[in-house]
Amino acid sequence: MILRSRPSGFKLFFIFRGSVLSQFWGVLLVNIVLATIVTLSHGNIYSHKITLTALPFTLIGLPLAIFLGFRNNAAYDRYCEGRKLWGEIVLQTRNFSRQCLNLITHDAPLNAQSGLADIRLRMIYRTIAFSHALRHLLRNSQADDELKPLLEFDEWQHSVHSANIPDYLMHRMGHDLRLCMDEKRLGDCLAASIDATMSAITAAAAACERIKGTPIPFSYTLMLHRTAYLYCFLLPFGLVDTLGFMTPFVVGIVAYTFFGLDALGDEIEEPFGDSPNDLALDAICRGIEINLRDALGETHQLTPMTPVNYCLM
Repeated sequence: MILRSRPSGFKLFFIFRGSVLSQFWGVLLVNIVLATIVTLSHGNIYSHKITLTALPFTLIGLPLAIFLGFRNNAAYDRYCEGRKLWGEIVLQTRNFSRQCLNLITHDAPLNAQSGLADIRLRMIYRTIAFSHALRHLLRNSQADDELKPLLEFDEWQHSVHSANIPDYLMHRMGHDLRLCMDEKRLGDCLAASIDATMSAITAAAAACERIKGTPIPFSYTLMLHRTAYLYCFLLPFGLVDTLGFMTPFVVGIVAYTFFGLDALGDEIEEPFGDSPNDLALDAICRGIEINLRDALGETHQLTPMTPVNYCLM
């Protein structure tokens, strides 16, 4: 996620960190070169004049801009929903730690040094592991080493063989909740309240998996790709007779806009990746871990993540 104040004036044209230009600069350059060739040849190819007026480009350009805007709105809705879901996870993990620490009775006061034998500490550590595991699941990366210090050894061994580690950890959470009820550490009504919080966390995680597993239909994206490319590569032939030597400049600006909107939709369509414009899941998980370790009264060296070169991962 790019975090920086909006630059003004001349600096706007020299900012590349967070820009999607790197994704389409090659095709943009080819488009400008083609426009230059068309301008120098006045639209002639092998002595044949390619005659196009601006009318078809006017008719096609407006619907194309509308459809590109619609697709980008759909992609941004996915991005926004993903951030709201992770905000819900942050909220519910805080609620869960508070409920575990205040509603589950125990013979001895909580001591962070007592290890995972204390069921309250074990459940809160497992919640930290859950957030990290969900991040790795959404990014198709490995969470093994990151989870090992947070789980009992047997539980960690079973988790690495699970196809869905967050779901496995939540099942283990349900087992410990049942254990608290059997040992009379928790009444039925209070257990139902904690279970509702666990269900809210699970629902948010499942919704994130839904976003990841349901991209915008490829046929829709393909149609926009094709139309944008055809429009921009044919545009020089429609403008050369009217604009003359200014044709490459105008074509470059129009192509930059259409190619940029197209690339931007691709960039934010999948919000859980690790590109500069995706959600800062590393920072969110770090925040969850800090919150829960503070709730346990631990002394730790963790600090909130800060942007590096304006990028927060």
